[in-house]
Amino acid sequence: MADLLRLLLRVAEKAGNVARVCRQEAPLFQLLVQEKTGDDKNKKFVQDFKTLADVVIQEMIRHDVGAQFPEMADFIHGEESNKFENGLGESLTVTVGGTEEETAALLATVLDGDHTAASLLARAIHQDPATIDANTDGLTVPLSPSELAIWIDPIDATSQYIEGREEVLVEGHLSPSGLHCALVLIGVYLRSTGEPVMGVINQPFNNKDPAGGGWRGKHFWGVSCGSIHVCSVSRPKDGPGTGLSVVLSCSEKQVVKEALTSVCGPDQLMYASGAGYKILCVIQGLADVYVLSEGSTFKWDSCAPHALLRALGGGVVDLTKCLQSSSGAQDHQKDLTYHQPSPERKGAERWANHGGLVAYRDSSQLLRIISSLKDTL
Repeated sequence: MADLLRLLLRVAEKAGNVARVCRQEAPLFQLLVQEKTGDDKNKKFVQDFKTLADVVIQEMIRHDVGAQFPEMADFIHGEESNKFENGLGESLTVTVGGTEEETAALLATVLDGDHTAASLLARAIHQDPATIDANTDGLTVPLSPSELAIWIDPIDATSQYIEGREEVLVEGHLSPSGLHCALVLIGVYLRSTGEPVMGVINQPFNNKDPAGGGWRGKHFWGVSCGSIHVCSVSRPKDGPGTGLSVVLSCSEKQVVKEALTSVCGPDQLMYASGAGYKILCVIQGLADVYVLSEGSTFKWDSCAPHALLRALGGGVVDLTKCLQSSSGAQDHQKDLTYHQPSPERKGAERWANHGGLVAYRDSSQLLRIISSLKDTL
């Protein structure tokens, strides 16, 4: 399990490198954007984009994990279809080759013969990242790779990634939008129960190198299995008083905003882009709770950060199930799970978190949120 964690940290950093490379040349980046259609379209957005960066990152992770852990190869799932259409209208399957040259040749067909761009991407895919500073020594978890499966969100908050607005992160403060909201999310769950047991989050655009001006990333990870709860993020210390802060999507229902304002006050209601980033804000203590009343997130959005929250003593629950229940909100029957699709749905919707969600660090705060929303929803 420690070997798997080290591998995921490494491939997540490689993914961050690919994301940065794809943003370096604006004209190139415009060529890499395609609109999702049909069953793959996320209904929440008017335009939901699939980028070549998304597909390349997903297939790179699939390739690298499958090579080291072949028993997991058929259980690595991602947000994106690996079909991509080039300028000639040819539908191509994006895969990662065994060598940089093989990958460059395949990418050149996707990029209409642009060998320079293809070589740049292939180099990032096959380049080993700098050593990842993660204290995983001594981490032993009694699980076999054959018991595990993976959800990948190659670039969560794709719209923020495409827009590319650069914001300066202020320590201890949530920042509502910008490149830093774009995250690489890799979540590991038990095939048998769907329980999230390991998560890796890479934030490719965390800060800029003051010397060279290039972007530098940051990673977060957590393991939660049985009695083992380890996280790279320390559990935030609760400040004085009983104030409760909530992060929401700007498009959240007005009745939800009003109900939560009565609990935490208008100054403690915050807004941010990206489901993964909003859960990361809860992990870091920038917000206490993330509430979403719509079924507009998916298993790949929540699996990785859910594992980190579990490692910190929190979790992610199905909001609708909590509201319908007469028992306490912290009941593991209401936790999100990751192994079963909704049989009556099609395409990406089979893997949506249809009941909405609440991400929390502290169960008492979860209870307050559920109590405030019971009469509203």
